[in-house]
Amino acid sequence: MKSLIWLTAEEAAKNRGKVLSLYRQLLRSINSPKLQLSYASRLAKKAEVRTIFLFGSEEISKHNVADLIRTGEYALSQLKQGKIPNNSTQY
Repeated sequence: MKSLIWLTAEEAAKNRGKVLSLYRQLLRSINSPKLQLSYASRLAKKAEVRTIFLFGSEEISKHNVADLIRTGEYALSQLKQGKIPNNSTQY
């Protein structure tokens, strides 16, 4: 069984800026004209991002926070290329 390594308050504070920055960039990127999305689709994608980050903000495991950051960076790179990240993509 894999044990979890918990974040200290200092580590959580250090990651907070990165996580918030990714969150904001993802929300802005969804509005890109490169993405062929209807208004309703854009709202749905933004709701997905909010949900992921809402649950991710409650994490106190180093591994889970690192996964959240990696997933956010991957999704952002895909959006910048005009692609919509697939929900079932394995990392």
